Amino acid sequence: MDDNLDMSLQCALAAQKANYILGCVKSSVASRVREVILPLHSTLVRPHLESCIQLWSPQHKDIELLEQVWRRATKIIRGLEHLSYEDRLRQLGLFSLEKRRLWGDLIATFQYLKGAYKKDGKNIFNRACCNRSGSNGFELRAGRYRLDIRQIWFMIRVVKHWNRLPREAVEAPFLETFVA
Repeated sequence: MDDNLDMSLQCALAAQKANYILGCVKSSVASRVREVILPLHSTLVRPHLESCIQLWSPQHKDIELLEQVWRRATKIIRGLEHLSYEDRLRQLGLFSLEKRRLWGDLIATFQYLKGAYKKDGKNIFNRACCNRSGSNGFELRAGRYRLDIRQIWFMIRVVKHWNRLPREAVEAPFLETFVA
């Protein structure tokens, strides 16, 4: 992190390391079939691209840098080279890194609200009064801030997505039920 609280260097280093590992996989593994390459990507490459992503929430240019590595990783698989990135993800049953980050944000929010982090998450979110129809019954309220940088903070960026979830999801008693 630099003096301006910018995490671009962290993203660049993560992308560089993931690209290096991807190059090693590409040069050392002869088979390009899905059953061989996909577990290697998920085990060796993706953790570098998703490391602490809920904490440092990459900006648009940084997301694109990380996503570019994931594009390259999916292109290595034989038979998918000619497909678009979205079609490759669909064929592989994967999500983009941005969707995975959002999914992780919602899971972390669920855990905070259900008391998994009682000490740390006690007052991290403000609950909104929600008597509206169409409400999920457990809406959150984002604070107002003058600085745009705060819009990327976990507590702010997750609120609008949480408030769009159906009532069954937010009232789930267990994480396993929420995820399903």
